Formats: sequence, C-alpha cells, structure tokens
Amino acid sequence: MLNVIRIFLTLITLIGTASSQEDPQLGSARVVFQTNYGDIEFGFYPSVAPQTVDHIFKLVRLGCYNTNHFFRVDKGFVAQVADVVGGRSAPMNEVQRVEAEKTVVGEFSDVKHVRGILSMGRYSDPNSAASSFSILLGDAPHLDGQYAVFGKVTKGDETLRKLEGLPTRKEGIFVMPTERITIHSSYYYDTEMEICEKERSVLKRRLTASVIEIERQRMKCFP
Repeated sequence: MLNVIRIFLTLITLIGTASSQEDPQLGSARVVFQTNYGDIEFGFYPSVAPQTVDHIFKLVRLGCYNTNHFFRVDKGFVAQVADVVGGRSAPMNEVQRVEAEKTVVGEFSDVKHVRGILSMGRYSDPNSAASSFSILLGDAPHLDGQYAVFGKVTKGDETLRKLEGLPTRKEGIFVMPTERITIHSSYYYDTEMEICEKERSVLKRRLTASVIEIERQRMKCFP
C-alpha cells in the first residue's frame, strides 16, 4: 500500500513539473518584421510581462522599428534588435521619440530562454530596458531570471537561419553582421479578428447556399 502511495505522489509531482514547464499563453496580437532577408513574426506573453508587452507593442504601432536593424547576430545564441533611438536610418518624430526613450521595469520570470524566445536587452540596471531586444537562436539558461522574456517567434525560423549564416565580425563581447540587416517595415494584426473574419466568410457562404436551395425547392414545389 505504501508503495502505491509513493508511486501516486511521484506521478503527481511529475505532472506538476510538466505543467510548470509548458509555454505561457500567447496573446492574440501578432507583429511582423519585414527584413531584407525575409519576415519574422512574433507574439506576446501579456501574462508574463504585461508592462513590457504594452511598451513594445506601442513602439510597433507607432512605427518605431521601421528602418531599424539587427546590430548583433551570434549564431546559436541571439539576434539582437538595436535600440530604435539610435538604430533607425530614418529620423523619429516627437511622439516616437518620447515613447522610445521610456524604460520599463525588469519583469523577470521563470520562462526559459530557448530558441525563438524574445528577451529584453538592458544595461546593468535591471530596470533600464527600452526598445532593444533579442531573439534567442538557441538555449541560454544563464539568461534565465536575469532578462525579461515577453514573447516568442511564431513564424520565420527560416529567416533566422539565414541571419545565422551571414558573415560576422567580433567587436568586444558582440558578434556583429558585416552588413546591415534592416527592418524595412513592420505591421501587426489580431489572430482572433482573423478567425472571426474566416468564420463570418464561411457563414455567409452557407447562408447564400441555403437561400439558393430554398429558392430551388420553392420553384420546384410552387411553380
């Protein structure tokens, strides 16, 4: 009997551990960066880092990442987006600059730094994150709990692999591409709205088909 109880408790522990390791729930918003090497789409973890998500999404909506670039590509580690204040080739307007110069508190969590994760860049001050962030190109457990995870890549791993294959140079601690990887433009959409539009389209087709069938039966039975 004691052995049965031990096995049961072990199973409960394993189930709890597996549940805690599951990915957080992605929000419905999606952002697409259109680069000169292809598109990268990502979603957000609003339940993990709500202030960070609000801040980055607002920068996207303002167009702050347009003409920005990836200043760092370290194969198997990270591809890092530059701070928009100094990284864009186009000048910023006042509204963009005010938002871009804001920092967010370090919303550190137990979400693991694995390939595809989005993680905020910062200085030694834990609350100094602004607009630069990294896309993980491999597992980096030494970053866990030290940098704020706020989302993950949902499409575009083939683009990331292209970036990893580009020639690089070493500058201090950074591995940097020898040519500019430009984010030409960005856009966003809502997956829930997209689903609604598809369902509405299907319903409209079904209603149209029903009307046609009713009319056909009317003509047949009541000429």
